[in-house]
Amino acid sequence: MAEASKNIHAGKLSHSNQLGEETSPYLLQHRDNPVAWRAWGEAAFAEARRDGKPVLLSVGYAACHWCHVMAHESFEDPAIAELMNQLYVNIKVDREERPDVDSIYQAALALLGEQGGWPLTMFLTPEGEPFWGGTYFPPEPRYGRPGFPQVLNAVAEIYANDKGRVEKNTTALKEALGKLSQNLRGDAIPLGALDQVALRLLEEIDPVAGGVGSAPKFPQPALLKLFWRAWKRGGDAALRTAAELTMTKMSQGGIYDHLGGGFARYSVDSRWLVPHFEKMLYDNAQLLEVLTWLWQDTHNPLYEQRARETAGWVLREMIADSDGSGTTPSGAFAATLDADSEGEEGKFYVWQATEIDELLGEDADLFKAHYDVRPQGNWEGKTILNRSAQPDLADPATETRLAACRDILLAARAKRIWPGWDDKVLADWNGLMITALAEAALSFDAPDWLAAAEAAFAFVCREMQRDGRLRHAWRHGQLKHPATLDDYANMAAAALTLHEATGKPDYLVQAEAWVATLDRHYWDAGSGGYFLTADDTPDLIVRTKTAYDSAVPSGNGAILGVLARLFHLTGKAAYRERADALVAAFSGELTRNFFPLATLLNAAELLMAADQVVIVGRRGRAATDALIATVTKRCLPNRILQVIGPDESLPEGHPASGKGEVDGEATAYLCRGMSCSLPITAAADLAATLDEGRATA
Repeated sequence: MAEASKNIHAGKLSHSNQLGEETSPYLLQHRDNPVAWRAWGEAAFAEARRDGKPVLLSVGYAACHWCHVMAHESFEDPAIAELMNQLYVNIKVDREERPDVDSIYQAALALLGEQGGWPLTMFLTPEGEPFWGGTYFPPEPRYGRPGFPQVLNAVAEIYANDKGRVEKNTTALKEALGKLSQNLRGDAIPLGALDQVALRLLEEIDPVAGGVGSAPKFPQPALLKLFWRAWKRGGDAALRTAAELTMTKMSQGGIYDHLGGGFARYSVDSRWLVPHFEKMLYDNAQLLEVLTWLWQDTHNPLYEQRARETAGWVLREMIADSDGSGTTPSGAFAATLDADSEGEEGKFYVWQATEIDELLGEDADLFKAHYDVRPQGNWEGKTILNRSAQPDLADPATETRLAACRDILLAARAKRIWPGWDDKVLADWNGLMITALAEAALSFDAPDWLAAAEAAFAFVCREMQRDGRLRHAWRHGQLKHPATLDDYANMAAAALTLHEATGKPDYLVQAEAWVATLDRHYWDAGSGGYFLTADDTPDLIVRTKTAYDSAVPSGNGAILGVLARLFHLTGKAAYRERADALVAAFSGELTRNFFPLATLLNAAELLMAADQVVIVGRRGRAATDALIATVTKRCLPNRILQVIGPDESLPEGHPASGKGEVDGEATAYLCRGMSCSLPITAAADLAATLDEGRATA
């Protein structure tokens, strides 16, 4: 260690932690560490070049349990911190603030043959090139992993004395990372291919508990939407069963917060009992959309209840502060709730049977029987509330009593020490929640949800744009970091959903403006597809490009859906041409790995088989609104809804161009391809036309 330190260390040591001026709650969690943390940027790399040191890059996020563990064990330890400061320039990154940085170095870790995740620990040259890495390291050897001090010393020794090995690694990784922007091109994707993919993926579903594979289990909402679309296309009941089984088991499992609403990020077991207790905005947005779809077709009261509870949680607990005072909501949605409170994972959410008895009195036995509450607990001596053993709802009287019990427990839980709250506003995640709330609002007659969606959208437009360009992250008045493809794609999708829901033309105008920015700064003119980052985003060693979903929908998949909707709404051929080019850019990936392509495939179906519903009539009139409700309360995944006034016209080339009201009555037309139905004035007739030729629930 002393030799490595002597060889590496040059210039004046700077042991000051520089995270105190950051806005990210995750970075601020580390501002008092004895580690001389720097934020990501050229200044940190310039320091590494000046001092001849390698860079230690640590990536995590505020709600990450193992990030907290490593921080407590290593970053708060003075001896380990001093070793880090002597040997490295240490950079701390919030992966939610900088998904572009995280994506590059997660890919580098995968290329090294390691399983990715957080905390991510990567070792870089002063030029930002990775040469080795891992995830969590304990402070001393255990779990079959070396101790972090051993790692620090070994890597520093190699960097100082084996430049050839470092150069070999950086060259190989840099070449491999360069291929992250190389998409596999192909032809158009036929609808039959979507059916084949759905049936193949169906084989991966757990037939008992739903979900993909075994432990750990993730919700996979894009996959559930793929199954639901395939069932509606072809009527294969097994596809419908897989989606319903998964959604029901999650809705009644421990992954769902039965008191406060909302889903945790994933389950550590195969039965959805034990969650990783963090709650993420993006998961709940996507699952709210799936719940809405399934309810529209099944009218299962469980799905409606979970949708209302999840939306209620978002509006109650996830509106971000504008200034950190806790009294001035911004209107936009916060990012996450932590898994930990009082240094213990899940402590906020779990119960002892004696607590239930004391709080619920004579109703305690009823509640315990339905929510798996036992004296010995169901997880580490404590109880995670769940209804997995009895997933069907009880009779109305019993459900009313159980709801009253939940209210009592929720009020008692509110007095506990809360998990950490990351109230930064991310444009891409807000786009997902705006879309989900706006869509659900129309199905469940919840105008306050639509109002909340519009308020969040207005906030992003007002506070998160500079010089006509979106930014990615905002917190307490400070706007940071260039927008990614996902920011533009998800916010444009939100704009189009709000346009359909309200008829306001400004939403359509904004969506077109954002797509124009993507075309200008993100499109790959060489091989097609959109890069994750803009052509003027600084301090990155590579621009990545993918159509693969992760925990969030892929940006290229999401923007394909936007382009399809814009083409049908505006009739502009350029949108169709760009959509076809985007499909061609990534369709070859089907031969390599179709599992993570659900969002792209779902959007490809929308492009090929849109249900264009045109309603001619004035909003606010009973007949017009009845036709609109007939459309928005049905599950039509390929819906493109346009409501125009009697004196308005559709673009030339639209299949319904020139059509209008019949005898002064609000009139609907359903168009598929270039053919439209006869004029429809009765809501019941419109419902029958929408269902014609489709699998029905």
